[in-house]
Amino acid sequence: MRARVVRVALVAAAVALVLLAVPLAVAIRFTFFADENGELERDAMAAVARVGPDFAAGDPVELPGGRGEVRLGIYDAGGLRSGTGPATSGDAVRQALSGSVARKRSAGELVVAVPVSSGERVIGAVRASTSARTVWNRVLWGWAALLGLCLLALGAAVVVARRQASVLSSPLEALARTSLAIAEGDLAARADRSTIAEIDGVAQAHNAMVGRLARLLERERHFTANASHQLRTPLTGLQLGLEAALADPGADPRAALAEAAEQSRHLDHTIDEVLRLATSGAARHAPALLQPVGDLLEAAERRWHGVLARDGRRLALLWEAAAGQLPVPARSTDQILDVLLDNAHRHGGGTVTVRLRDLGAALALDVVDEGTAALDSRAIFERGTGTGSGIGLALARELAEAAGARLTLSGTAPTCFTLLLPLAGDA
Repeated sequence: MRARVVRVALVAAAVALVLLAVPLAVAIRFTFFADENGELERDAMAAVARVGPDFAAGDPVELPGGRGEVRLGIYDAGGLRSGTGPATSGDAVRQALSGSVARKRSAGELVVAVPVSSGERVIGAVRASTSARTVWNRVLWGWAALLGLCLLALGAAVVVARRQASVLSSPLEALARTSLAIAEGDLAARADRSTIAEIDGVAQAHNAMVGRLARLLERERHFTANASHQLRTPLTGLQLGLEAALADPGADPRAALAEAAEQSRHLDHTIDEVLRLATSGAARHAPALLQPVGDLLEAAERRWHGVLARDGRRLALLWEAAAGQLPVPARSTDQILDVLLDNAHRHGGGTVTVRLRDLGAALALDVVDEGTAALDSRAIFERGTGTGSGIGLALARELAEAAGARLTLSGTAPTCFTLLLPLAGDA
């Protein structure tokens, strides 16, 4: 692009210089010859002033010295009387003897002839001449100066064109480098602003596109990680339940199938909730399915009692009967409980207590274990934080925010997470 901009600027400058220089060259030639004719006429007039009225009677005339190569001669009808010039009268002298000033070019000379009058009669003519080569030398010097100025202007045009090409191409080259960086995986790369509004518009559109793509890719990665995290525990429980039923000949198959069906429904709800979280806009804030919180706590107890019992740990649920009847977003609360109980199982210790408190405008759901939290209340909810996958608590907070709830770390010794759930009709 730089070479193209420079080439276009040079062509434009060259055309402009040609259109300007050709008329100037013609004007220089015309002016120099016109000026020389004017000087010759003045020299001839100065000589005319020396001619007295007795010239026709044969009185000699002393002509003034000419400039440089200028030759002066005085003529009458018979030819050259005094001075320098051809012996015979030429066209210019004959025209002057007829009473008018003559300007001619003859045999490589510029000639001006001025009539000499006495009374009302022309008695002679003064002829002034110089070599046309002298004038042409001055014209050529003028043309050389004009050519030098044109070359100087063309050089300045090259400098300005290269600078302007750099100004125009640098933002585009930077935009190309940014695009290559993005193509290589650096989604944080963004195009910088320049001083050119049109290129800034392209850069702004490019940055908006990259930002949208980055959000889509991040949402896709989060969806994959969330789905993997949330499906692992239910699938493991379903597999263990079926294997236990197969290993026990006396086990009731209907009970095993009922438990498997409940686990399957929970898996289906998990997939729906993860998909809902992965979407944006109206779908993300669609009305949630409400269910009494007590039913959700009982279902969570059925899922996690055996898991904790296999490790010699106890699960305790505490809530008032009236509070257990209050409706909350079912699937979001279910998934958040699974994340908190899984976190207590993996990183906590001792008895895990789930406590429900009625705060009037909201419900507080505490999940407490006998371990301690080593991270502060803000860092613990960031993805990639902690000794595990770093997904669960970040996902739980996203689920809570999507449902209009709030999840916080309310205690570190022992570890206590509190989920504030707004009741139906409350913000």
